[in-house]
Amino acid sequence: MATPIPSLRWLQGFEAVARHGNVTLAAEALFISQSAVSHQIAQLESQLGQPLFRRVGRGMELTMAGEHLLETVSKALDHIRWGLGRLETYLDAQLLTIVCPADVAQGWLQPRLDALQEAHPTLCPVVSVDETARYVDQVDVDIVIGRSPLQQADVAERILFEDALVAVHSPAMSLPPGASKGQGRLLCLEVDAMSPTLGPTLKQHFDGWARRGLFDDARLLLDAALRGRGVAVLSRVLAEEALAQGRLHLWTDFAPVPRGPVWLAWAQQPRSALIEQVVAHLLSETP
Repeated sequence: MATPIPSLRWLQGFEAVARHGNVTLAAEALFISQSAVSHQIAQLESQLGQPLFRRVGRGMELTMAGEHLLETVSKALDHIRWGLGRLETYLDAQLLTIVCPADVAQGWLQPRLDALQEAHPTLCPVVSVDETARYVDQVDVDIVIGRSPLQQADVAERILFEDALVAVHSPAMSLPPGASKGQGRLLCLEVDAMSPTLGPTLKQHFDGWARRGLFDDARLLLDAALRGRGVAVLSRVLAEEALAQGRLHLWTDFAPVPRGPVWLAWAQQPRSALIEQVVAHLLSETP
């Protein structure tokens, strides 16, 4: 039979006495009476059936059982404090959380944040690439950008743009005359190279090319292309800014491969007017 979980007040009193080594100091820290703290400790020891402290002079010293309990209680209280602080932070009306794939966040969202914050000076965007948290709620996820619709109740969705895979290279990297015949250097995502649908396409287009890098993060792939290590096959949205700035060039012998739409999702009844304004701004950035 599982041991009943003691009262949170008792655990807070226990942790305070253990931290200060003194009931009086613990009571002052908790803004309650000394007798109240002593009662909490007595109740906790009674429920657990063993002493947690021994008196040493005017102080209190943990028993072995108390030390074990303190390790667990301290972690639990820290986690609760962290959770409460996180909740308080996300309820700040000027914070707005956007969950977005890493390549879209870097290639499309990041270049647009300056204009977004200029339009909304008090806005503090929280950009997360943790796609496991891709569902819109009323606490910590306000907007989701993704490669598939959420199909979530009470959530509005619009297509932002269509993406494709393109081949790019640094202008500093000279392609050999016979590159299209298999004398180039290829960079790509490992998942694309192993894909049953895209893998054969890459093999056909880059037959005989030397593979110079497989990556599990598209941002590392982009960096390798910018460093001139080879021709990289990556998301056009990720390469968009570098292409516009001339830091990358398209390798036109490779026909873009459609990758499908990128979606924007937000609550039909968002928690603040700011979210509606940001959504409108992002939608205005679409072609």
